[in-house]
Amino acid sequence: MNPVVKFLLGTPFAGPARKQMMVVSFKGRKTGRSYSIPLSAHEIDNQLYALTSMPWKNNFRDGADAEVLRDGKKTAMRGELITDPGVVADLSHRCAESYGVKRAQRMMGLGFRDQRIPTLEEFTEAATREKMAVVKLTAR
Repeated sequence: MNPVVKFLLGTPFAGPARKQMMVVSFKGRKTGRSYSIPLSAHEIDNQLYALTSMPWKNNFRDGADAEVLRDGKKTAMRGELITDPGVVADLSHRCAESYGVKRAQRMMGLGFRDQRIPTLEEFTEAATREKMAVVKLTAR
C-alpha cells in the first residue's frame, strides 16, 4: 500500500490528502539505506511535525536531512528527534485538540478510550509507555 500512497501524494489525484499527508525521504543513520515513508503531516504553530513510535524515528537522533513531499511539492528539510515525554505529550495533545476526536484518531493513528481526547497527563503516560516521539521538520 505504501508505494501507491507515495505515488498518489505526488499527483493531484490525492485531493485533500496532499496537505494532510507527506512522504518523508531520508537515509538510514547507520546503514545509509534510503527510506521513503508516507506519514500524517501535523502542523502546530506553523511548524511541521511527524508523530510516531515506530523505530524509523531513531534515524533523526542528532538531526538528519530529509526531503519532504507535501501538497505536490518537494522540500529539503532537517529533521530533529524530540523524545522528551512532556514535549511529545504537549504537541500530541495540542494536535488532537485542533483535529477533534474522530479526525485526531485517524490522523494520529491512535484509538481514544471513551471517544474523548485524552488529557495532557494521559498523553504523557502514553508517550512514556509507548516510547512516542516527534520529528520536527524544518526547511533548510
